[in-house]
Amino acid sequence: MKELSRRKFLQTTAVTGLGLSLAPASWATPPETRRIGIIGLDTSHSQVFTKLINAGNSGGFQVVAAYPQGSKDIPSALKMKPDVIDAVQKMGVEIVDSIEALLKKVDYVLLETNDGRPHLEQALPVLKAQKPVFIDKPIAASLADAQAIFKAARQYQTPVFSSSALRYDANVQKVVDGSIGKVLGADVYTPAEIDKNHLDLAWYAIHGVEMLFTVMGPGCVSVSRTYEKEADLVTGVWKDGRIGTVRGIRAGATSIAGTAFGEKGIAPLGPFATYQPLVDQILKFFETRQPPVSAEQTLEIFAFMHAADQSRKQQGKRITL
Repeated sequence: MKELSRRKFLQTTAVTGLGLSLAPASWATPPETRRIGIIGLDTSHSQVFTKLINAGNSGGFQVVAAYPQGSKDIPSALKMKPDVIDAVQKMGVEIVDSIEALLKKVDYVLLETNDGRPHLEQALPVLKAQKPVFIDKPIAASLADAQAIFKAARQYQTPVFSSSALRYDANVQKVVDGSIGKVLGADVYTPAEIDKNHLDLAWYAIHGVEMLFTVMGPGCVSVSRTYEKEADLVTGVWKDGRIGTVRGIRAGATSIAGTAFGEKGIAPLGPFATYQPLVDQILKFFETRQPPVSAEQTLEIFAFMHAADQSRKQQGKRITL
């Protein structure tokens, strides 16, 4: 029932994301086709992003080719893969048999493999080829692999960007833009299924964690976690004394949303509405080669999730980042 519940949530959010505006940011003078390739056709994101980008108003960007290999042993991803392959082919995307073949046909890469474990291996040839790459959440299954990806990006001087769509939620961005003044704290909630091969929060709760860090900013210094079979409560303390919490949900009704508390007001965060703002940011990143989220921000999120796992293993002990 838990897997069915998660799948229903994924299907609902994907359909919702497709149902809203398909008009991305305006482009002054659309250039010639700028070719995007996808690695991993085992997630609905590959289908959704292709539809949004290939809709015709993306400043010359087009998804033109894809290498389907993604997760090797995650049942939900393997079940989804044939339908996603069929969907992107119907949108004119060529299916290729290797990453090397893909790189010969494209200028930019969306690394969409559902499983974070292969991301380092799959990203390395892209980075060596110096093609800007967006790596979907989670950027890796562990803090060590996330660090290795950014180290390789520096070595090969290739820009990397990773983000959850929740970072660009309209309500989240209002808070970032100062709608409630300085953020004094925030509480978020998120689905939090666990995969044994990933940091607990990285497999799905990263959506809520990223939303929390987007409004709180960097500077978390300690993490403690209360874990139960059906729920988590993870508390982060920032260096200036502010507190942010993540409630991870594994039973009952679920969504990705929360509340931010500020000097001038209290504001809602989420719920998830559309992938379009994230796609806009990805295309802007491809154009400018400037990641809108720094390596330091992404690595602090992973340090937070790593500390949460350490706290769970130590019966809720506060762990210093």
